[in-house]
Amino acid sequence: MNLPAAFTACLIALVPLPVVAQDGPPQEEFLPKGDKGPVVVVISGQSGTPNYRSYAGQVAGLGYYAVLIDGKDILTRQQDGAGNLRKVLARAQASPKGAPGKAMVIGFSQGGGGVLAHAVAMPELFMAAVVYYPATSWARSLSGVVGRMQLPILVLAGERDRYNNCCLIEHMREMDAAAKARGHPLELVVYPNADHGFNLTGPAYRPDDAADAWRRTMEMLAKHHPVK
Repeated sequence: MNLPAAFTACLIALVPLPVVAQDGPPQEEFLPKGDKGPVVVVISGQSGTPNYRSYAGQVAGLGYYAVLIDGKDILTRQQDGAGNLRKVLARAQASPKGAPGKAMVIGFSQGGGGVLAHAVAMPELFMAAVVYYPATSWARSLSGVVGRMQLPILVLAGERDRYNNCCLIEHMREMDAAAKARGHPLELVVYPNADHGFNLTGPAYRPDDAADAWRRTMEMLAKHHPVK
């Protein structure tokens, strides 16, 4: 059976290709539509990469070279999260499908916490960041987290998020206030009826909120890391 070329390209973007990791954490790659794509690092929540593969495939479908990694390898006490992030990006930039230069980073829950802990202080590597309901319970000082930020960041949060008290809306608003006081480009978007994981398939899924969050993410990508 001969499949239409556009449909075949979509399937390729959605199927992860594992990258053997001899140095650093494993990563899955999702290929861009063209020969090369700007790199976007997608960092999963605590549940691991399977729940986030369709999202990484969507990113690749926009023309990016997306790499998906486990948030447990970035926000961790057992490993060097910042070092792991550098190794992941170096491998992505060395790929024949990844364009050289800086990347964008998108993190979810624990992975979003990894973005706040490490990526926001790496302007030499990343252009900007998007975090969905990021873990903040690890931080001793949210003002201190904001003080380390050197990237524009979009925070997408659910008003009703009480999942393990990891990602409370009160913490998001505290970060927002600290960013405003410092004049830092942090944008907080709160979905009033949303819970943790509102964009993932499951009981918390809210299609309208998920679509709005995706639209805003695409706008961040187009503004800070456009496909050329």
